[in-house]
Amino acid sequence: MTADDHKALCVLGTGLIGGSLLRAATAAGYTGWGYNRSAPGVAAARATGFDVTGDLPAALRRAADTDALIVVAVPMPAVNPMLDAIAQYAPQCPLTDVVSVKSPVAAAVRRYGLEERYVGGHPMAGTAESGWQATVPDLFRDAAWAVGVDPGTDPGTWTRVTRLALDCGAVAVPVIASEHDRAVARISHLPHVLAEALAVAGARGGDLALGLAAGSFRDGTRVAATSPDLVRAICEPNSDALLAVLDETLAALTEARESLSEHTSLDELTATGHAARQRYESARRWEITDIDPGAPGWLEKLQEAGRAGGVITRLDTRPEPD
Repeated sequence: MTADDHKALCVLGTGLIGGSLLRAATAAGYTGWGYNRSAPGVAAARATGFDVTGDLPAALRRAADTDALIVVAVPMPAVNPMLDAIAQYAPQCPLTDVVSVKSPVAAAVRRYGLEERYVGGHPMAGTAESGWQATVPDLFRDAAWAVGVDPGTDPGTWTRVTRLALDCGAVAVPVIASEHDRAVARISHLPHVLAEALAVAGARGGDLALGLAAGSFRDGTRVAATSPDLVRAICEPNSDALLAVLDETLAALTEARESLSEHTSLDELTATGHAARQRYESARRWEITDIDPGAPGWLEKLQEAGRAGGVITRLDTRPEPD
């Protein structure tokens, strides 16, 4: 396997995330091509000089010929058809994804017999926009990019996926699939639900309320501008974890309501919320070093480091494991 082969990249889905990934990777020297089921999406990408096709078998045969890293960049409801095609046309290729949940994707990968060279991924980046027209090459700059370190992870594929994240400008966060899903339920999926509820509350206040709305309402409802279908595709596959954190949040709101009703006070909620925000603002990433993929205990080391807030900012230049 040559270094050039390891720069081969096939992106299935060229919307905001997949398209931005294709832009970033090609800017970093990858030989990248993509697939989009939408003819207008294909045309838009081609008009800006990118190699995107509507022929999925052709894209995957090319991936098989070059041992390209395949990136599944479609919403969760469309993952199964992509995996079915990969299993048919490029089953030996290294495989990753950028889907917002990890356990359901991993389960689907196992059903199609593709787990041997699969490493999950999830860049924590995005906007309320969608489609190729929203793509930008610097979307992942300094973003956290979750990279799977579940038991049995193939060190060669892990290295390629991590290097892709770094080459796109992100920092890599090693994480187990189930722990990832519980975490993003809190910091990504719950905010979507709360944003929708806040937008509804504001609209119910009529034109006066919306006319008075300023920064706190605008910022709190920003992600409610996302397509409803996309929000559902992001949140619903993580329903178990999201339900747990929704119950926790509803309990906190109920306690705040009771305190406001009985004591005209929001003291506890505002104090704990302020402290939590301060903790977020003061959190600092620290660099994970001495990474040796495939060495005894390497996955356990990375799992613990990820839980403790560590990130990977570089990989050494030793040859990648086969």
